[in-house]
Amino acid sequence: MHNLAILSYMKSLSLTTPHMIIMVGLPGSGKSFFAEKFASTFGAPYVSTDIISSLGALEPQLIETISMYLLSELLKTKQSIIVECPAATRAERLELTKKARANGYEPLIVWVQTDAATTKTRATRDKNKRGGVISDEQYERTLTRFTAPNSLERPVVISGKHTYASQAKVVLQKLSAPRAELSTQQIAPIRKTQQGRRNITIR
Repeated sequence: MHNLAILSYMKSLSLTTPHMIIMVGLPGSGKSFFAEKFASTFGAPYVSTDIISSLGALEPQLIETISMYLLSELLKTKQSIIVECPAATRAERLELTKKARANGYEPLIVWVQTDAATTKTRATRDKNKRGGVISDEQYERTLTRFTAPNSLERPVVISGKHTYASQAKVVLQKLSAPRAELSTQQIAPIRKTQQGRRNITIR
């Protein structure tokens, strides 16, 4: 489906089942770039530990506590949400996916892949980076701790070097696939042996 067709098809993220879109990737991969633009495009709630940390000198534990509180409150809205909270390890992602499903949400991991050389330069040198730059040592610690999503987590993979339009197309295709499949099954075919006409709607 063409980019414009997808955007026209999904003017909002009011999906049949609300989704928790979980951003995953190394520092400097482009997670924030995509998450902010995607949230802005569809007017979707966006929870980011980087944004919270940029508001003042807060302890990491307090930043995480605030993030989880905001997330818990937003889950009550049943609107699809973009989440950029700690998700570097499988254990962290599992906690988020459990939280999503417990609240009637479908988790969707969006893994922003960018080569290590580029992510390190962005994370440690780019002063425009959301949340500020980090030291080489902090980057290396994060790199060591990071566990790539596996096939069981069914991540949607986008490139951190591609344009936003091409990134959004990949994610929207994944989100719109169940809708498209459902729409083709809305009315069951009527067999010739049936008498009269009867529409069967799958709910």
